Amino acid sequence: MLRQAADFVYPPGGWGRAFLYVQHRVRRLPDKPERIARGIWAGVFTAFTPFYGLHFLIAALVARLMNGNILAALTGTFFGNPLTYVPIGAVSLETGHFLLGTRARHDTGRSFGGKFADAWGDLYHNFFALFTDARADWSGLTVFYHEIFVPYLVGGLLPGIICATVAYYLTVPVIRAYQSRRAARIRKKFDDIKANAAAAQERTADVRSDAR
Repeated sequence: MLRQAADFVYPPGGWGRAFLYVQHRVRRLPDKPERIARGIWAGVFTAFTPFYGLHFLIAALVARLMNGNILAALTGTFFGNPLTYVPIGAVSLETGHFLLGTRARHDTGRSFGGKFADAWGDLYHNFFALFTDARADWSGLTVFYHEIFVPYLVGGLLPGIICATVAYYLTVPVIRAYQSRRAARIRKKFDDIKANAAAAQERTADVRSDAR
């Protein structure tokens, strides 16, 4: 369990190697560049939403609505990772509070992660309260909803759209160029096979001619 958590924070070989692997997998997807890019758009956009744990599902749904490649969408969610979640969260929250005209309370002594933990703690406690005499407490979830979830959701829309659109326009020419080079290599290999087969037939014909 600890090993899996460590690999999530810092994958084997480092994030640079992980990024190259993801890039390689995206380029080899058998689909049109535009559909792959729409999938990447969906995945990157989803990384700016506060639905942690559901990013794969949401990205797949958004890609389906956009007629994008679903596998590319799942890959695009890796834009959100332990190295980017902090700046994504900070930008989304600040933008959200600005657009809503609100401010985050700092007098509670709870950090961004602490408010997430309080919300999950409330859900856990209140679930078991349904079957016991314990009293339900929604205070942590209320604070999280008003100070984190709603501002994050609203504030993540604009930076999410911007980053996803940039990713789309970067992905299309890269995928198109890669697929063109790959098709050229396949054609060359096929032509080489045909040429070798023709040469072999010609040599066989020469041998038979000499034998006569």
